[in-house]
Amino acid sequence: MPPSIPDHLMIGLSIASCDLVLDRRGSTVWNIVTGSGRYALKLGYPIEATDQWPGQPWTARAPGREAAVLAHLATEHVASGDWERGTWNIQPWHEGPDLQHLWTRTRADGAVPDIQTAFECAGALAELHEAGWAHGDIQPAHFLIGPDRTHLIDLALAHGKPVPDTVDFPFRGCLVHYEAPEISAAVLDEDQAIPTQAADIYGLGATLLMAATGKRAVIYPDNAPRPAQRAAIVAGNRRAVTMPGPMGPLVLEMLRHAPGDRPTAAQALRALAQLT
Repeated sequence: MPPSIPDHLMIGLSIASCDLVLDRRGSTVWNIVTGSGRYALKLGYPIEATDQWPGQPWTARAPGREAAVLAHLATEHVASGDWERGTWNIQPWHEGPDLQHLWTRTRADGAVPDIQTAFECAGALAELHEAGWAHGDIQPAHFLIGPDRTHLIDLALAHGKPVPDTVDFPFRGCLVHYEAPEISAAVLDEDQAIPTQAADIYGLGATLLMAATGKRAVIYPDNAPRPAQRAAIVAGNRRAVTMPGPMGPLVLEMLRHAPGDRPTAAQALRALAQLT
């Protein structure tokens, strides 16, 4: 059972209605309505160790850390604090499907994906990079394609400027389907890494490929241990799959093994603009 919204938040935030949107290990996300509008409420809590997973205390701090990143970015209508099991934040609610859901028919039909949508995703990433940040967790679920603009969400792992020690924690990689080889190598060698903008670009290429084709960029068994999956990424065991249509060559450039060989977000944005 996911944790319920604490009473002090129900009262303090004047929550009139709430719907559970996401319940994953260490985090719940709620769509809440208050007297001042609609927001996303995130509750973080530590992950208990199991036979399959080690304990993860950092997830309790993640909403607080994300709020600190959003404050650096001057995002309006953000608040955060502590609750009995960790930290929480509220932030503006963004309408629209994520990229994976938006391109469901594209994958089913083997169609050429929409270049304008990819352009908007690259634009959201370029905007974050221009502000001096690396996202650290690029994946299709983190691009929300709204009616007015595309939003890049879930900034708890972003790096670029200092955040309070009380909410900070080491970066130990992201969802491996979208993890760059240099990040995988650092995690394998040192049990932590530092997100970079070049790694974000690899993640964007892997994201576009997955959303458009349903195929990840690297070959490894689904049930392989995480270290084995990362070792495959480091070894460059690329899958023989490409993005259909004119974006294919650009996506391959994003997925280059060496960070310095990949385009920047601004370069990718310009390349996509020429294709629209």
